[in-house]
Order: sequence, then C-alpha cells, then structure tokens
Amino acid sequence: MGSSSFAAGAGDPPPIPSARLGTADAPVRPLLLWVRTGAAHVRLDGGPALHLKTGEGVWIPAGGWAERAITTEPGTVAFPLWPHAGVGARGSSEPTRFDVPSGWQDWLIQLFNLQVTPFSGRGYSPEAIEELLRRPGPRSSAPADPSSAGFASPAMPRARGARAVAEELMRDPALDLTVEQWASRVLSSARTLRRDFLADTGLTFEQWRLLCRLGAAVEFLAAGYDVDQVAARVGFASRNGLTRAFKGRFGLTPYEFGRELCAGGLTQRAAVRQSDDLIRMMRRTGTPAAPDMLPAASTPPHTNDVHVLSWIYRGSGYLDIGDQRYERERGVATWIPAGVDHVTGLRENSVSLPLGNASTGDLQLTAPLQVRFSPAWDDYLMFCSISARSVLRPDDHNPRHILGLFAEQVAAQRALSVPMPTDPRARAVAMECLRRIGEPGGTQDVDVSAHIHRAFRDETGMTLGRWRYAARMRIARDLLAGGAPPSAVARRVGYAHLPTFSAAFSRFHGLSPSDYQQRESERKQ
Repeated sequence: MGSSSFAAGAGDPPPIPSARLGTADAPVRPLLLWVRTGAAHVRLDGGPALHLKTGEGVWIPAGGWAERAITTEPGTVAFPLWPHAGVGARGSSEPTRFDVPSGWQDWLIQLFNLQVTPFSGRGYSPEAIEELLRRPGPRSSAPADPSSAGFASPAMPRARGARAVAEELMRDPALDLTVEQWASRVLSSARTLRRDFLADTGLTFEQWRLLCRLGAAVEFLAAGYDVDQVAARVGFASRNGLTRAFKGRFGLTPYEFGRELCAGGLTQRAAVRQSDDLIRMMRRTGTPAAPDMLPAASTPPHTNDVHVLSWIYRGSGYLDIGDQRYERERGVATWIPAGVDHVTGLRENSVSLPLGNASTGDLQLTAPLQVRFSPAWDDYLMFCSISARSVLRPDDHNPRHILGLFAEQVAAQRALSVPMPTDPRARAVAMECLRRIGEPGGTQDVDVSAHIHRAFRDETGMTLGRWRYAARMRIARDLLAGGAPPSAVARRVGYAHLPTFSAAFSRFHGLSPSDYQQRESERKQ
C-alpha cells in the first residue's frame, strides 16, 4: 500500500491572523509563553501589558490573577506551554520575563509537540524550563557586559525566503550550499535572496553566514569542544580558516578564547547566546548536550477516530502501519488515516507538529496522503498547529480550514467517485468543479467553451450540467457512508437547505439521505 504524495505550498502561505487567549480559556496552571516571531501582549488583572517580541518569553505562575489575557499581533507565532504545576515552584511568584536563546527554540517546539500528541520523548523533562527562568529578560536589572555585543548572533532577515535560509543555517551552520542552491530550496531567486539579506540585516549573505558560523563557534568552544571539532561543526574547511575568521571578528584566536573562558574572564560574554547554561542544564538532566539535544521520539501503537495531519518541521521521521513503513522528510505533511493501528516516530534531532484533524466525513482516506511544503510555509504551519492544539487561536478559528491547504488533493480523491473526461482542458474544468464543490453555486460560473461541453458528452456520457449534479450526489453518497450527518453533507456539497439536498439526492439515488445512510450502516454490521 503506497501513500499518495503531492507537492504543495509553492506559492505564498496565507497571512497569519491575530490570536488571543482569555481567562476562560486558560487552565489554572503555570503558563510559559514564548514568541518565535512577531509580537505578543500579556495583561494580568487589568495591569500594564507585558510586551514580548521575537525571542522573548514570559512565565506566569499558577493562580494569583483573576484575569489573564494574551493577544498576538498579525504575523505572530507564539507557543504556549503548560508544564506540570511543580515547575517554577521554587522561583518567583510573579511573572518572569526571559530571553529564549536560538539553541532552545527547537527544543521548546518539540516540547509543545510532546505535550499535545501521544509522542514520548526521553530527555524532555519539564523541569528543564526552570533554567529559562534564570535568564534575565529585556527589563532585568542585571548588569550588561559591554563587550558581549560582538558575540551576539546576527540579526535575522524578515523576508520569508531569506528567513527560512537563515533559520536553516542557525540550526546547521555547516550547510555549504551556494546562494543559487538556497534560492531553489526556498522557491526564490538568488538575486532576491541576496537583496533581502542586505536590506533586512545590513549584511551580504556571505557576511551573515560567516557571523552565524562564528556565533555557533562561540557556543561550541564554550561547551568544551576543541578547535578542530568546532571548525568541522560550523562549516570551516580547516582549523586555520576558523582561526583567521575568529580572530578577525573577536580579536582573539579560538584557543585564546577558550583559555580565557576557562579562567572566568569571558563567562558572561560567551553566555550571550546562552549555550553554556543550556549545556550544563542538559548534562544535569541527563539529556544529550547541544547540538544533539533532540532525542528520538515515538508513539505507542494506537488508533485515531479521526484523520490526523502531522508535519515534519525539522529532520525526518516515519509512519508504520502493519509491516509498511512510510518515510517522512523535512517539509512533508502526512494525513494519517482514521481507524488504522499505527506508530509514528521521529529520528534524533527531528521535530514534528500536528496541524489538525479531519473527520471521516470530511475526507475519505484509506492510505496515508502526503504533501510537501516549502520552508516559506514554516511560520504559517506552526500557527496552524498552535491553533489546532491549544486555546491560543483567532476568534473566527475554523478547525476545517486546514483542508483548504489540500484542495488539490481532496479534489483528486473526489475524482475517484465520478467518471472524468480525458481531454486536458475538460479535465481541468472538472477538477475546478471538484475543488469548488462545497460553494453554493460555486460550480456554475466555471467558464467553458463548446469544445469542453462536447468533450464531457463524448467522454463521460453526460452534459457538463449533469456531470456536476452527478459529482455532487456521488460525493454526498461517500460522505454519508462515512458517517457524516445529512445536514453537514448538504453544506459540504453546496446546498444551503437540507430539504433541497434531500430531494436532489433522492432523485439521483432512489433513497433519501437518511435511508441511504441507514442501509450502509446495516451492510457494515
């Protein structure tokens, strides 16, 4: 049994709307909110708002506030986490702001996944979050080290394609692709990519990548790696190349930096990206040290009542159904069929997120359906996951909106229910009708020529109008057989009123929708 696979996400993703989480939605537990991109605002008991921007977070202990309101601005991806009540018990009873170092971000994203799915992951002890609370936030009174600025990571570009490239390089600075190769990966052009890096960061792509690699080198040196190991891990061809670049940037050779670090002279500067604290924390909790900080994870064998959509954000994974293994790569979203016993797994240094569910009435699925999204979709898909599996979501959130991203795939499935013309232009019209089948009157305004009308009559035995009617009724039949209530089926095939749909269905199938559904249910028993 092979899965269907399609390319998707080639265009721009939809805009990310604002979202909110109110007191009525928030569990009475400690809440950690951090902003991956954009801006969020937190207000407690009508007091002054805490404003968080990219890379910042806030810890809100349990209880003590009658009102907790969180809002995000359009374009924002903010992750809420609810670790168990004991976390932070030894810390402040007041909200605590903190910075989220880049090395922590994928760890926190995967922790969100582990909290909202059946995945189990050794090494993700929630107590590790207490380390974040020791990181002073932007309003801390902790003295700043003026010499630390030179060790900070370069500014991140804002343009989607350039940001996707920058995030990949932050995760793996040793990646050695040309600008042309990077542009191809993010569906951009080399010229646009270079322009966006320069406009957003003030640095050429090559300059930005060099600073990214040197920032990573600081982390590894602080963690105790030797210079040869660091050179290989951050993308330098030789120890000498790293030494020249490092000294040109920081005024010290990597060896001198390590020596002063051991002596205590650079401890605070090296902590700008805060990897040393992270590594010490990981060693205390028994988790592998960075960069191998994301252990493998898997679910126990289980069955879902609904189809579940799971997306690989980083690394790779797999889906096992019986003795069949389906590989899952970076950027691939997989619909896991309902009613099928399965195991999903993630390999080391991999991250996945659930994007949403679909009922058996919404989607007829017997085998996994896979769709590939470009990195430009990362932020939007993360927002979809947060909206699907937490109460931080838009006011008009529609759980079924995720199906819209698969319009082509759903239309292809629907095509299995009706005879399709083979003429390319007629087939294109048929697919457009199937994509818009749920819009009241939405299939009537498809512009067609006499040639297409003739192709429908010759190749399907039906006029285009009769074919549209047959398509709606056969899709309605499949949805009813899947257990969807007649009122919902009526809406999904474009009927505003149930009586009108029932009359049309009875004319076509010789049974009312409810009688047809009852007959199919009896057949399955």
